[in-house]
Amino acid sequence: MDVIRLLDIRDSTLSVDEVLAAVGDHAAGGTTVFVGTVREEDHGRPVTSLSYSAHPSAPGELRRVAEKVAADFPVTALAAVHRVGDLRLGDVAVVVAVAAPHRGEAFEASRRLIDDLKSQVPIWKNQFFTDGSSEWVGACD
Repeated sequence: MDVIRLLDIRDSTLSVDEVLAAVGDHAAGGTTVFVGTVREEDHGRPVTSLSYSAHPSAPGELRRVAEKVAADFPVTALAAVHRVGDLRLGDVAVVVAVAAPHRGEAFEASRRLIDDLKSQVPIWKNQFFTDGSSEWVGACD
């Protein structure tokens, strides 16, 4: 069975339960889940909402990132889902989960998965601030 259980970029609400269920594995002794949410400020500026956009190559890049993590760590399962479209404060923007034989491996692989997703998958964020201004934040930061 492929250790990459779920990868997606969606314009609908994300489910932490779905991602956690996708990595369920009896061979795993540790499972980590990271949930990224829309926060109310960025670099001291109050945020009202944001909007994510993805390049058409984003799903393929997400798969490449996941395959690299699966090759570099002894994971039994992994999953990553990122949202696009308009999001409000508190909305879930990204969920990644990793299952591995031991907790340390799960933590390390999960950290690499979210970090590489954020730095290598072409998804952009347009933040809207309380003063009416906005700012694009590029993927691949």
